[in-house]
Amino acid sequence: MQFLVYIIAYPFLWLISILPFRIFYWFSDFVYLLIYRIIGYRKKVVRENLALTLPHLSDAERKEIEKKFYKHMCDMFLEMIKTMSISPEEMEKRFHVTNIELVQDYAKKGKSIILVASHYASYEWLLTTNPKLGFQGVAVYKRLANRYFDDLVRKIRTKYKTEMVETRKAIPTMAQNQRDGKLSLYGLASDQSPKLDRIFHTMKFMGIEVPVHTGAEMLAKKYDLSVISVEVRKVKRGYYEATFVTIADNPKDYPDFEITEKYLKDVEKQIYEAPEFYLWTHKRWKHRVDHN
Repeated sequence: MQFLVYIIAYPFLWLISILPFRIFYWFSDFVYLLIYRIIGYRKKVVRENLALTLPHLSDAERKEIEKKFYKHMCDMFLEMIKTMSISPEEMEKRFHVTNIELVQDYAKKGKSIILVASHYASYEWLLTTNPKLGFQGVAVYKRLANRYFDDLVRKIRTKYKTEMVETRKAIPTMAQNQRDGKLSLYGLASDQSPKLDRIFHTMKFMGIEVPVHTGAEMLAKKYDLSVISVEVRKVKRGYYEATFVTIADNPKDYPDFEITEKYLKDVEKQIYEAPEFYLWTHKRWKHRVDHN
């Protein structure tokens, strides 16, 4: 059944990827109407998240953010499909890095790094910067249930030579690369809710006390990896700008969880500035800590 779904869907996905951008975004507008207006995909979760984290806004203001978010979400996921056929030259115009030399300098020093990223703006197109960084990019990800679609996503994400590693294989991969002296950049999405058996720290995120992912910080200290983050902003529809930010050059010098908190405070600042570009469909605050 998994294969049947895949072979039916694949030609449709390919056709979407080769659409001219003007028609491509018309199609995204149609998908928005379908997902938001008709299906109402995770609308309850989105509204609960917005009400919980942005209580200072009126219902009308949150409703406007909600609409903008769904439009952006449809664009973003279709843009991942667009990666199947987009040329490197077109991608260069649409996803610009303001300070790529920050990462390149680490490569020149021979220092492997961890890149902590968030589900904000275009985290999919971020992978397209890999060939210019001077590292072997390694993206840690959660495997999809449908193995055929998992293979497709891996194919899309590795188009720009990024190595995809499942979460459970992240530590063995880092250990092996360190033994081999392999210069690597490890990308970890670190802003979502951790599993209950992986909770080591809580903090206020968007004003709510929640468990946070600490894996990136722990791995950085274990393997002596510098930590950087990336702030991606949506300039206009189909165009993004990314800026790398140094979080910690020598992570062992930092008290436990300080690196994690510094990164998430930066993410929080971005969300407050333009909340419509955060991925609100995740149940990020489902394990919030009640101090009453």
